Amino acid sequence: MATVRKLIVEVIDARNLLPKDGHGTSSPYAVLDFYGQRRKTRTVIRDLNPAWNETLEFNVGKTSDVFGDMLEIDLFHDRNVGPTTRNNFLGRVRLSSRQFVKKGEEALIYYTLEKKNLFSWIQGEIGLKIYFFDDVVPPPAPPPPPTPPPAEEVKPEATPPAPAPAPAEAPPESSVPPSDPPPAELGKTETPPEPPSDGDKPNEEPPSAPPAEATPPPPPDEAEQHQPETKPQEESNPVEPTPQQPIHPDHVMASIASRTPFEVKVNKINPPQPISRASSVSSFVSDISDRTTIERPCTFDLVEKMHYLFVRVVKARSLPTMGKPVVKIDVSGCHVISKPARKTTFFEWDQTFAFSHDSPDYSSRLEVSVWDPVCSIPFGPTPDVAGHDFLGGVCFDVSEIPLRDPPDSPLATQWYRLEEGGANKGDLMLATWLGTQADESFPDAWKTDTAGNPNSQSKIYQSPKLWYLRSTIIEAQDISLLAPSKEISYQIKVQLGFQVLKTKFVVTSNGAPSWNEDLIFVAAEPFSEHHLIFSLIQKRPPKEQVVMGVASMPLTSIERRVDDRNVVSRWFTLEAPGEEKRVYRGRVHLRLCFDGGYHVMDEGAHMCSDYRPTARQLWKPPIGTVELGIIGCKNLLPMKTINGKGSTDAYAVAKYGSKWIRTRTISDSLDPKWNEQYTWRVYDPSTVLTIGVFDSWEVFEMDGYKEATRSDLRIGKVRIRISTLTMGKVYRNTFPLLFLSQAGLKKMGEIELAVRFIRATPTLDLLHVYSQPLLPIMHHLKPIGVVQQEALRVITVKIVAAHLSRSEPPLKLEVVTYMLDADSHTFSIRKVRANWFRIINVIAGVIDIFKWIDDTRAWKNSTATILVHALLVMLVWFPDLIMPTFAFYVFVMGAWNYRFRSKTSLPHLDPKISLADSIDREELDEEFDAMPCTRPNEGRAC
Repeated sequence: MATVRKLIVEVIDARNLLPKDGHGTSSPYAVLDFYGQRRKTRTVIRDLNPAWNETLEFNVGKTSDVFGDMLEIDLFHDRNVGPTTRNNFLGRVRLSSRQFVKKGEEALIYYTLEKKNLFSWIQGEIGLKIYFFDDVVPPPAPPPPPTPPPAEEVKPEATPPAPAPAPAEAPPESSVPPSDPPPAELGKTETPPEPPSDGDKPNEEPPSAPPAEATPPPPPDEAEQHQPETKPQEESNPVEPTPQQPIHPDHVMASIASRTPFEVKVNKINPPQPISRASSVSSFVSDISDRTTIERPCTFDLVEKMHYLFVRVVKARSLPTMGKPVVKIDVSGCHVISKPARKTTFFEWDQTFAFSHDSPDYSSRLEVSVWDPVCSIPFGPTPDVAGHDFLGGVCFDVSEIPLRDPPDSPLATQWYRLEEGGANKGDLMLATWLGTQADESFPDAWKTDTAGNPNSQSKIYQSPKLWYLRSTIIEAQDISLLAPSKEISYQIKVQLGFQVLKTKFVVTSNGAPSWNEDLIFVAAEPFSEHHLIFSLIQKRPPKEQVVMGVASMPLTSIERRVDDRNVVSRWFTLEAPGEEKRVYRGRVHLRLCFDGGYHVMDEGAHMCSDYRPTARQLWKPPIGTVELGIIGCKNLLPMKTINGKGSTDAYAVAKYGSKWIRTRTISDSLDPKWNEQYTWRVYDPSTVLTIGVFDSWEVFEMDGYKEATRSDLRIGKVRIRISTLTMGKVYRNTFPLLFLSQAGLKKMGEIELAVRFIRATPTLDLLHVYSQPLLPIMHHLKPIGVVQQEALRVITVKIVAAHLSRSEPPLKLEVVTYMLDADSHTFSIRKVRANWFRIINVIAGVIDIFKWIDDTRAWKNSTATILVHALLVMLVWFPDLIMPTFAFYVFVMGAWNYRFRSKTSLPHLDPKISLADSIDREELDEEFDAMPCTRPNEGRAC
C-alpha cells in the first residue's frame, strides 16, 4: 500500500519565558512553519512556564526536498489576553530536517530560544519531540463501471438535447468517505489572533498543503478539494470512459498491428538480420587523439585516469546447443572465460569485463567467441578452451571502439552475427567501449588487475549506530522468603550479549538489598534480537553462588534520552530460572535508558574521526567535506611466498566517522595502482582521517589454497589531521608506510595520496567550531571515567568488527582492530619514555623562561634589560595596557612562526617522537609479549 511521510511535532512545554504583558507574565502560543505549512498551538493564559502537550502534523514532500528544509517555531504573547496591542515576540527556534529521526527514536529535547535580531530581549527554552511517521494511504475505491445508455437514446433522430443531470443521479453523500479536517485545523484547540504584519509574522496564513509538484499523491482531504471541478463533467457525460477504465481490446490489437513483426514475435524461426559490425562502429570517433580533446572533467579529479576496455556480454540466441555455453574474450594475450549461461528464452550471461588499456603490450584486436562446454572448467583466466565446441565468434578493432566518459549515458547493447563455427545463424548481444574507473560498470566488472577475485572489489561499509545503555540497579524486594537466614549477600548480574557486568555484594538481613549502582553497556542497532537479562545471585558460605531469580527486558522498550534528565524507574518481576511455570522470586527496582547525548568511542580520543553524539537530534550541520584520492603504493615489500615467489596482494582501507571504504585488491604487484576517490562529510576540523594498507590472502580462494583463511597482514598506516589542511587546496604527497614489529621499526613501502578539504560554511561559523568542546556536553555533565571509557572502547571495537565481518566481502577482524588501534592501551617502556621526554620538553620551555629572566636581572644583555625595565614602568603607570600588550606579543610570535609552516607537504608520523627507531630488542620483546608473560626468565633473579 502507498505511504505518505508526515512530520510529527509534539510541543510539550516552555520554561523561563520573558514577561511581555506589562504585568510580569505572558500568555504564550507557538506558531510552527514547515514546508509551506503553518500550525498553531493554543494560548496558555498568564504562564511563564506554559505546558501545551499538543501534537501537530505536517505533510512532507520528496526526500530530496526534505533534507534541505527548515522547521521554524516562533513563540508569541497573545495580545487578546494582555493589555498589549501587538503579539510580542518571545523567541524562535530553527531546526534543519537533517536532525529529525524516525518514529521510535524521538526524545524530549529542550531548545534554547533564539533572538530575531540584535536588539531582541529573549530568554527561555522550549521542549519538543520531533519525528517522521509514514502514514499508510488506503487505495482509492475503483470507479463504478459506466452503464450503457438505452438503445432508443443512441438513435440520432430520437435523441433530444441532453438535459442537465438531476441531483438525484449524483452518488449519495453516504458513499463518500468522510474527510479529515484540513491540515491547518490539526492540533488547533483555540484560535488566537495572527501575529501583526509589522515584521514579526504576516497576518494571512499561507495554504497548508505543500505545492503539488513537490509532494506525493495528495491525501483524501486534498483530493476532495478538486472534486467540485471534475464532478460536473463526469455527471454531464456518464458514457465517456475515464482514464481509470481498462483499455478496449480493439485498441490493443490496433497498436499491435502497427508494430513490426520482430516487435510482436521475438521467438520466430528466422531471426532478423543484425546490424553490420562495420556500420555499428564507424560512426563513432576512431582517433585516440580526438578522444582526449572531448573528455570532460569527472568526479575522479584527484587521481589519475585509468583507461579500461569494457566488454559487456548480455545474451545469445539461435545457438545449436542444449548445454550451457560460455563466452571467451581474448585481448592482448589475456584469455577470459565467462560463467556458464543461464538457459531461458535466450542464453544469458549479463557479465562485464574490464581489461587494462594502459599496458604497453596492448594489442588492437579484440576477439569474442562462444563455446559449448563438454566438461566443467574453472572460471577466470585460462590459456585455452580444450574440450569445447566452437560455436562462433566476433572480432573488433580496438582503435574503432568508442570512448565513454561519465556523465555520458551507458552504451546500448547490440546484436552481432556469429561467424564461422557451428552457429551459422546465431547472434550474440554485447557492448564494447573504452572508459575509466569512473564508469558505473567498473566496480562490479571482472578486472585484469584483480585476477577476477569476486572479493577484491572496492566497497563502502557503514559502522552500526551505537548507544550507551545505562542500567541503574536501585534495590530489590520480596526476596526474604528465598533465604530466611539473618545476613545474606546478594548481587545483581546484568548480561547483554557477550557483555556481563555485576554489582557489588550487599549484605542484608531483611531481604531488601540496595545497590544504587550504574552499569553501562554498549548496544548496536537494530535492537530486535537482544534482551537485557538480570540475575539475582545469592552468596552462600563458603564460596557458593546460586541464581535465585531472573528477569528479562527487551531493548526495544527502553526509553531514550539526550540529556541528564531523570528517567522513570520501573519494577521488574524476578522468576525462577529454568522452570516452565512462572514462579515469583521477588522483584527488582531498575532505571534503564539509552544515553544518546554521549559519543560512543571506538577510537582513541586523540585520534578520533568523529565526536558527534549518538542522538541525531543533537547533530550540528557539517562544516565541509574532505576528499581522499588513493592513488597507489610504491616499493612494497613481498609479504608472502607462493611457490617460491614473493608476492603482495595489497588493498587500502580508509576510515572517517562511521564510513569505511576498501579499495579493490591488486593481485601480485609491488607497485599497485588504485586511483580511487572517496568523500566524507566533516563536522569537526579537529578530527583525523586514517588510511591503512593490508596484504590479502583472499585471492587464493579460487585456487583452493588453505592459506586463504589466514589473517590479512598489516603493511602500514597513515593519519591525516583535517585541521592541517588548507581549504580548497589539493595535497598530493607520498607517505612512508612504517610498521613496528618484534624485529623493530621497518619501512614497508610508500603510499601516494591526494587530499582536499572543501569548506561549506562561512569563516566565522568555522572558527566558532574551534571554540566548542570536542566531546558532547553529556561527557562533561556526567563524565565517564578513563578506565571505564577504555573498557567500553574495547567492547565497541568488538561490536564494530563483528558487524563489518558480516558484510560481503567482509572487513576482517584484524583490519578493524588495526585501524581503530584496539591495542593502543597496552603498557610498554617505550611509551613511558616517550611520554617522559614530552613532559621534559614542555618543562624545558618554562626553564628557558626563568633562565631568560635571571639573565635579564643580572644585566647579561644590557639592551634587553633596559627595554624590559622600560616596559615594566609603562605597565605600572598604565595597568590597562597589560592585556593588550600580552595579546600583541602573542600575535607577533604567531605571525613570526607562521612563515615557518609547511606549505607543500602534510605532516605525518615522526618515529623519533615515539622512540620507535631507537628501541632496543629487550623492550620490543616486553612490548609484544602477551599477558601473562610467555618468555622464560633466562637466568634472571627471582
